[in-house]
Amino acid sequence: MAEPMAELEPVPAEGKMTDDRMTLDQFESPPPSQTEVAIGNFARDAFQRIGQAGGRSDIAMALGVVTILVVLILPMPKWLLDLALAFSITFSVLILMTVIFLERPLEFTAFPTILLLSTLIRLALNLASTRLILSHGHEGTAAAGHVIEAFGGFVMEGNFVIGIIVFAILTIVNFVVITKGSTRIAEVAARFTLDAMPGKQMAIDADLSSGLINEQDARQRRKDLEDESTFFGAMDGASKFVRGDAVAGLLIVFINAIGGIIIGVAQRGMSFSAAADTFTRLTVGDGLVSQIPALIVSVAAGMLVTKGGVSGPTEKAVFGQLGRRPKSAGMVAFLSMALAILPGIPALPFVALALGAGAISYTSHRRETIREIAEAEKTRVAEAEKIPVNEEPISQVLKIDLLRLELGYGLLSLINDSPEGQRLTDQIKALRRQLAVEMGFVMPAVRIQDNMQLPANNYVLRAKEIEAGAGDLRPNMLLVMDPRGEDITISGESTREPTFGLPARWIDRTAREEALFRGYTVVDAATVITTHLTEVIKDNMSDLLSYAETQKLLDELDKDHQKLVADIVPGQIAVGGIQRVLQNLLQERVSIRDLGTILEGVSEAAAMTRNILLITEHVRTRLARQISDANATAGGIIHLITLSPEWEQNFAESLVGNGEERQLSMAPSKLQEFILAVRQTFERHAMAGDMPVLLTSPAIRPFVRSIVERFRPSTPVMSQNEVHARAKIKTVGQI
Repeated sequence: MAEPMAELEPVPAEGKMTDDRMTLDQFESPPPSQTEVAIGNFARDAFQRIGQAGGRSDIAMALGVVTILVVLILPMPKWLLDLALAFSITFSVLILMTVIFLERPLEFTAFPTILLLSTLIRLALNLASTRLILSHGHEGTAAAGHVIEAFGGFVMEGNFVIGIIVFAILTIVNFVVITKGSTRIAEVAARFTLDAMPGKQMAIDADLSSGLINEQDARQRRKDLEDESTFFGAMDGASKFVRGDAVAGLLIVFINAIGGIIIGVAQRGMSFSAAADTFTRLTVGDGLVSQIPALIVSVAAGMLVTKGGVSGPTEKAVFGQLGRRPKSAGMVAFLSMALAILPGIPALPFVALALGAGAISYTSHRRETIREIAEAEKTRVAEAEKIPVNEEPISQVLKIDLLRLELGYGLLSLINDSPEGQRLTDQIKALRRQLAVEMGFVMPAVRIQDNMQLPANNYVLRAKEIEAGAGDLRPNMLLVMDPRGEDITISGESTREPTFGLPARWIDRTAREEALFRGYTVVDAATVITTHLTEVIKDNMSDLLSYAETQKLLDELDKDHQKLVADIVPGQIAVGGIQRVLQNLLQERVSIRDLGTILEGVSEAAAMTRNILLITEHVRTRLARQISDANATAGGIIHLITLSPEWEQNFAESLVGNGEERQLSMAPSKLQEFILAVRQTFERHAMAGDMPVLLTSPAIRPFVRSIVERFRPSTPVMSQNEVHARAKIKTVGQI
């Protein structure tokens, strides 16, 4: 309750007026009417229903809006009005604090709706308080509740003129400054956001087309763009709520003041001064209770729309940017100190501010110096490691990868670190050198890339963009195989070795010693990939040997053979012809490292024929020592399976054409019979652990090989001319 006003006299016991004035503070309010009691019961029931509907936010929201509409129609008791006014102030503070701690404006997209609800709440409370002021204002300052009474007494300080001036200033600040500025910013933001939408949409599509983002990122960015345009468009309209709320507050205060004085003088028999004092106090208190939440919400709306280009919480953005320039704080300190020494000006406040600004300037300068040093060092390191990146020409897009290894994301650790032995990249480098020594073939570079479409532990090997092999690995386990072909007894995950399809098992690394003790072959995941890559390369060496690589091999021959190259290229054979000869040799896994001997054989055969097949056969004869050694066992013996005279005759009779036009034309039934006989014979020897060679006559060898490679590509086929004179041979079977 406010203190008794000094100019008012006590009321006599009988409650009559004295000198047309009455005591306002000591007047006891009459008991509530039946209508007020009914409204109070209704409100209590409504709050109980809202509490019961706590688990259903949609029902609670609907009940809240209905309650606001009911307040617009039915009168409200004073105690409930006090509670509602306190809720309005608290709700506005909650809105302001939420806006202050936002990272981005789009995190509070419900602000326009909340702004509408807060405006409806204040207008409904304004109407309820107006009804109480005009109906019971003559009863005293507590006629509209204690909240309005307290605000009116505190601000007016016993003089209603002061209250009117303070209220007018608050209203002007809200209406002219904050509301008008927020409205203009919201309009401009909505307009520019809408104008920028096509460009932003095109930028998203361009990033998606260039592969900088995936479809999910593009969808999310489109959603953010849509939310941004919707939000600023809604804020443009919602700012009109704030402006209209300020105008409505002014009109309501004017109506309450004028109408209250008229009712007090004309209907309640009050003097003009008493009516003006009473109704002005109530009106100003009511206006302040409404305008203070409106001012808080207007500030929140202004902060939200001005935060469009600022990221992070408001206090970090504001203080961080204000304190970022030490020169600004230094100038403030200098000017404050200059004002402090001027005559007639109190020195203490300006000296304190100068010291504070100087401390901020020194701290900011030190922090900026440290940051500049760190950025300079970072820039220096980046420039030292920087590789100039030029826009990739379209010709690069047309190039295909000769060899590519695609890894699931679970196998990416094999590139940087392998718990067992070398890294995968190091093993591939060793494989490149090994193939060069064994086959004379320079393996092209292997492109390793991740493929998020693969399962986590899967890999795919591609030769000229075509899948040539795949497998499923366990990067943190070991793969064991039994070279004897028996079952593996160590516990683990059963699988198939991806290169040859042999039975295998993934075991824990702790069981490595036990597996080695039992005689099992133990390899890690990186070695599995390297082995598979080796077989893929050997199967595709003929396709991977390009014209450019052939020319490079010829150019890198030593000086002793350069004269030979000059004699046969291009006079006897072109580089393309040599490439085809080398491809034919690599297709049957014959090493081309002895390129000098190969060129000598090409020179001899090219003098008699231009048929690449015949030239290749002659070259194979020149490489008889090498081929015999490659197909010999550890004991130096070549196990042979010969072709019977009947099959020799069948193949010879099936050759049609003359010279370079000869082709094999054998009946399908005969071919099927031959394939079955070869498969049965070689599988029988393979089960015995033997890897024999199929021996034919020189005339039919290439045609027999063309059939055998269809179903047993790893089976070597030799002619009698390719068996070196000093080679040890052993015939183990016959077709």
